[in-house]
Amino acid sequence: MNSRNIFSELILSWSKENPRNLPWVGIKDVYKIWISEIMLQQTQAATVVPYYKKFIKKYPTIRHLASADETELMKMWEGLGYYSRARNLLHSAKQIVSEYNSKFPQSSTELLKLKGIGTYTASAIASLLSLKILQLWMAMSSEFYLGLLV
Repeated sequence: MNSRNIFSELILSWSKENPRNLPWVGIKDVYKIWISEIMLQQTQAATVVPYYKKFIKKYPTIRHLASADETELMKMWEGLGYYSRARNLLHSAKQIVSEYNSKFPQSSTELLKLKGIGTYTASAIASLLSLKILQLWMAMSSEFYLGLLV
């Protein structure tokens, strides 16, 4: 077993022995995973938990969020900072409702079209949902690496 595998095993073992009770862990609702991933950008999980719970209670579905009043949404977001994240969520929610019939995009190409979602966030969502979005990231990384070799 190489050192990378040993490290992975140690981390997995530690996380099983020290579980964190986070409301988004173990869920398969892509909308709720998306909300958590956006809120967690440059914000500690302990800070996010009460905001996340309040947010999901007020906007339990993509349709609820898409019909949100921006001023009200910004007021709810107070304390999380980086307000562009909230504006991007609202913009993308409206896009998902209108262009994807309220269903979260399943392909990497479509997911990356959403405002505020880059390769890192797409990969995070994919890893939590076991989607095949990582293929794009891997292709982009390979292309970059190959460019360095030329």
